[in-house]
This record gives sequence, C-alpha cells and structure tokens, in this order.
Amino acid sequence: MSSTPPETDGAAPAGARPDEPRSLRIEDWLTVAIMAALALITFANVLVRYFTDSSFAWTEEFSVFLMILLALVAGSGAVARNQHIRIEFFADGGSLRRRRALARFGSLMVALLFALIAVLSVRVVWDDFRFEETSPGIGVPQWWYSVWLPIVSALITLRALGLFVRQGKPGAFDPEITEDSKEAP
Repeated sequence: MSSTPPETDGAAPAGARPDEPRSLRIEDWLTVAIMAALALITFANVLVRYFTDSSFAWTEEFSVFLMILLALVAGSGAVARNQHIRIEFFADGGSLRRRRALARFGSLMVALLFALIAVLSVRVVWDDFRFEETSPGIGVPQWWYSVWLPIVSALITLRALGLFVRQGKPGAFDPEITEDSKEAP
C-alpha cells in the first residue's frame, strides 16, 4: 500500500464529503466576510469608545443585522451539508430504508419551512418599503435590512431541495461509508 493519497480529478475539494456540493464555497466565503466585518466594526467601536468616551451609533444596528445574516448563511451551509439539527435517536436508528425516508422527509420539511418564510417575508419587505419605515438607530430605510430574509430563505429552500435530491441517489446512505471509515488510511 502506498502512503500517498489517491489522485483526485478536481471534483471535490480536499476534506469534502462525496455528496457535498461544490457551490458551498459561496456560503463559506460569505461567512468569513460577515465575521470579518463584525470583528472590524466591533473593534473600531471599542477603540472609539476607549479614546473618546462616545461610540459609533450605527455599529450596534449593523452588528445585529450582520449576526442575523450570518445565522441565515450558516444555516444554508448546514442544510446543504446535511448538518442541520435532528434527533439522532430517531434519525440514525432503524433500517436503511427508514433512515433514508426520515432524512428525505426532514429535507422536505426544511424546504417547506424556508419557502414559507421566503413567501411571507416578502410582505414584510413590501410593507417596510411602502410605509417608508426607517431603522431605529440610524434612520436608513428598513427594507435595506429586511430584503435579505426572503432572498436567503429562498436560497436555503433550494439547498434543502438539492439535499433531498442527493439523498434519493443510490449510495447516499451506504452503510459501508461512515465518518470513521472516511478518515482511515
């Protein structure tokens, strides 16, 4: 046996699961960018407060928006990676057929939930726009913040539907492939 790793055809990055979509780089880079922005504005606000005894008024409002956006983007990545929350006692027990059915049912329910959020939040965005709501901290139009909820919710819906399709493919629940056997040389 050779100790060198097998050559890859470039289909998936190193360390990626075989059923993981390559397009997850979008979520990963957005997560990095949002976290960097949060760190920078928080650090800037701390410095200003320390040296001037006042603070930037916009940092708290913008930080809250970025944290909500971060949760949605990270949720999209979790859904696409099949890492969303579940009760393992039920999800991982039973026959292969039962596990596949429960996993696919869970993916459909996630898709349904976020599709519903996307549709209903369009009304919120429209009301923010129509009534010219402004944000409480700095007075920018509120729809600048709320417009991202239906967009990211629709993307999570697409990720959940993609997961549903991948879970239906043969080999998606191959009992031979476990997390422990993937790491073995």
